Amino acid sequence: MPKSVRVATCLLAAGLAVGLVAFRNDPGASETSAAVTIPASPSPILKPAPSTPIAEQKAALGDDETWQPEWDATIEKSLPPSLLGPEVAGSVRQFCPRFGNMKEVDKRQFWAYFFQALSGAEAGLKATSNVQHTEPQVAVVDGVSHRMVRSEGLLQLTYEDARRYGCDFDWNADKHLGEHDPDKTILQPENNLLCGVNILENQLINQHRPLITKSSYWSTLRPNWPGYRVFVHQMSNVPAACGRRTGSHSTAKSELAQKPRSLTASR
Repeated sequence: MPKSVRVATCLLAAGLAVGLVAFRNDPGASETSAAVTIPASPSPILKPAPSTPIAEQKAALGDDETWQPEWDATIEKSLPPSLLGPEVAGSVRQFCPRFGNMKEVDKRQFWAYFFQALSGAEAGLKATSNVQHTEPQVAVVDGVSHRMVRSEGLLQLTYEDARRYGCDFDWNADKHLGEHDPDKTILQPENNLLCGVNILENQLINQHRPLITKSSYWSTLRPNWPGYRVFVHQMSNVPAACGRRTGSHSTAKSELAQKPRSLTASR
């Protein structure tokens, strides 16, 4: 091989080696490559839930303190995989017989409807609902606020739930605000509903308890407790994908006339 060719070959090899070392020592190159190859998680398909009977009544009366469509999306996007799996089908069979065979979008829609129905039974769909109960089982001191427990918001929750279930409630920020101030973290619909999802997952998945049980967090999910019949009636308009025959929405006593005080929330 001519000397000039050998020299050119050596120079080319040396250049390639230097380039490879530089690439390996450049953290930006590997990070850029990794960023390009990691796919983004797809957003779930969302479907608005039907209106519950009490939401229909409020619409007919022109009552603005009612369920909002964006709250469906809040719930549907926050659902953990465990609440969409086949293991919960048995718990919801009473209200959604086809749950185990439904598409994921329909399962998300069912849970959005469920929380609307639960809010209807617990708080009359009023986001700023705030009730201090007098029943012995709930008339206790809140461990976070150090005041008598109050049931608050769409799902009638307490500040202690922030500690128990990882909810985004800030008593230090709220204690200077009025009882029904919508700026309170516990009364903000997203915070309240996401906390409810955490509580429900704890009951169904962590504790392996059914949806309707005497030990549920919410007394409206306890058979023979005040408010249970109200909740069952609110579940009379579940999404069609559930395959459940629904009856008339009429009821002898309007839910709008019932005070939240009669819908005692369990702690």
